[in-house]
Amino acid sequence: MWVTLVSTAWVISFVSSYSYTANTLPDTKNEDFIKDCVRIHNKFRSKVIPTASDMLYMTWDAALAQVAKAWAKNCHFGHNPQLKSGKLHPKFNSMGENIWTGSLSLFSVSPAISNWYSEIQYYDFNTKKCKNVCGHYTQVVWADSYKVGCAVQFCPRVSGFDTLSNGAHFICDYGPLGNYPTWPYKRGATCSACSTNDTCLDNLCVSKRTFYVYFTGYYSIVYPGWPIHSRNRYTSLFLIVNPPIILLSIIITLWVKHKYPNLVLLE
Repeated sequence: MWVTLVSTAWVISFVSSYSYTANTLPDTKNEDFIKDCVRIHNKFRSKVIPTASDMLYMTWDAALAQVAKAWAKNCHFGHNPQLKSGKLHPKFNSMGENIWTGSLSLFSVSPAISNWYSEIQYYDFNTKKCKNVCGHYTQVVWADSYKVGCAVQFCPRVSGFDTLSNGAHFICDYGPLGNYPTWPYKRGATCSACSTNDTCLDNLCVSKRTFYVYFTGYYSIVYPGWPIHSRNRYTSLFLIVNPPIILLSIIITLWVKHKYPNLVLLE
């Protein structure tokens, strides 16, 4: 009994020590946060049952994350009414959205997305019928939704969720919109219905459009969930190329002076 109590206390202590506070919730540029959002979505997408033949690999989209953050700041438990206005994103005229709201001390990316995916228990793939709420699950596994952007906001109160105080309001927006009145994906052998020139990664179709950039940053094909900012890429290229150019210029200058010692440069 004492062992159980001590173990329970240790677990609670361990969890609480890693809990977020109002000041430590990650922003939309936090790389660990981005990696978690992308990785966990793709983990569920790669393991759907029945297997998917056309499931696209998801990557991060900074514009979607900005839309999610702007709406999350309203601390309202409801969907953004402008998602289908065609005014929020440079590429997608309509976007999907999932919302998780809960205690600040309980929030982390994995349980929130897992909660959405858990609605699979209510969804019958054969009949497309749902016994309860399934829209969060079907959006997570919507085959054609290949971009995701998420944000989390501290909310002292969340309208529409009156029983909660000091909560974490977590929103993910998706492009393009899922949840049409059809199956979320095509059943079949994994990657068997990928488009021509697509590659297969973890049972998911990797397309060039998956890595297309709409606002800032691009994403490594070797590590698709990792953001690499264009500014840093060009800076790194400059730092790599610049020293050899300088060295070559010095060598040429010395050679010219040696070859033509009487050479005079005129202004």
